[in-house]
Amino acid sequence: MAIPDRPKIYHIVHVDRLTSIIASNGLLCDAEIVRSKPPGTTIGMGTIKQRRLNELFLSSHFGLNVGDCVPFYFCPRSVMLYLIWRANDPELTYRGGQAPIVHLEADLHQTVAWAESQNLRWAFTLSNAGAYYFEDRSNLDRLGDIDWQAVEATNWQKCKEGKQAEFLIEQRFPWELVTRIGVMTTQTHAQASAAIAASTHKPRVELMQNWYY
Repeated sequence: MAIPDRPKIYHIVHVDRLTSIIASNGLLCDAEIVRSKPPGTTIGMGTIKQRRLNELFLSSHFGLNVGDCVPFYFCPRSVMLYLIWRANDPELTYRGGQAPIVHLEADLHQTVAWAESQNLRWAFTLSNAGAYYFEDRSNLDRLGDIDWQAVEATNWQKCKEGKQAEFLIEQRFPWELVTRIGVMTTQTHAQASAAIAASTHKPRVELMQNWYY
């Protein structure tokens, strides 16, 4: 499958995190979240977060820890969202289902341009950056190394690793680069819209039920 002309990246959070994200003017890496403890529901797996914070480093940027980066997927309807939906993984403490989860969408090329203007490092992985064996790249000319067919797959049992390719940006990601908020239900749409009402930057909020299980 060809590389998309304008690849998008997606970060999932509980809708009750939006207020603190806006207050921080964007997403923070896990290392900073541990330090600052912003309000809102944590949806990730604690053991994997700890591994990303303490054990996993990017080969393309010496000394840069995965947990010092804000993570994104290259698709909505991720494997992580599936685990949230199923709610039967013993490592998952969050059990509130997928309905309160929102997708924050951004443009890959705009994000890379912003990161480089701020002297912040970035990379992408070919699989889950929470695993010990992932490969990473820091050159957009290598985007073809991603298995884009796996990324776009809806039936991904046989291509799970490629589906979990990630984009990572050092330290922070600015709120103004969020172009769209995808939600599952009208209730979450109302909650997200209320959360961003006072923000100068207001990404459009859209019902995107095909982004969910």
